[in-house]
Amino acid sequence: MGYDALVVAPHPDDAETQMGGTLAKLADRGQRLLIVDLTEGEPTELAAPGVRAAQAAEAARILGVDRLNLGLTDRLLADTLDVRLEVARLIRVHRPRWVYGIGEACIHPDHAAAVGLTRAAVFLARLGQWDRVAGGERLADQEPWAVERLFFPHCKMEPPWSEFAFAVDVSDVYERKRRALAAYGSIFRPDGDRLLALYEAEDQYFGRLLGVGYAEIFRSASPLLVDDPTAFAPGIHG
Repeated sequence: MGYDALVVAPHPDDAETQMGGTLAKLADRGQRLLIVDLTEGEPTELAAPGVRAAQAAEAARILGVDRLNLGLTDRLLADTLDVRLEVARLIRVHRPRWVYGIGEACIHPDHAAAVGLTRAAVFLARLGQWDRVAGGERLADQEPWAVERLFFPHCKMEPPWSEFAFAVDVSDVYERKRRALAAYGSIFRPDGDRLLALYEAEDQYFGRLLGVGYAEIFRSASPLLVDDPTAFAPGIHG
């Protein structure tokens, strides 16, 4: 099944936290979106084993996206050849135009591992002749696939970026993002969760910086190119 975009996330809730509003906007435009959660995100502090998976499915329903989970071990995620090849295989199966990873990270080791393995998987997915590479059997019977764009939303556990490639105005879908995150009762407390408040404050800060209510920021693996130079939204200071 083909998808317009594939999102590689270390844990269930990371895609929603970093770019839930963008996912909602893309889904509303008819885009087919797949979140690939690398780990199950277990154990959690506030629920029994298995609850987070059901909450992730509900969050995906709210945003209008599909998701699958590779079932790797939370807290011990590593950038290994096996994981790189599996993500590359999924890219070749689903043939997305865009891949979203997670922005540069150093606080959570799972996030740090996901950055490099996503970059590597995108590169490996475009290469051919895997039948001639020892250990490359997983990709040998697939056609190469080169994604058009690799983007990285800012990881909200990390210090704010002073520079970014672009931002998405998510003001009109922000309530959906809140509801998607609220579905994760296994990790966020229902009343006054500190992390959720901090995450929303970042989106609001960048929104105010850009003259809108809420915005999610992204970096790009390569410089941005537009065919229409009038494509940009107005800036608050020109």
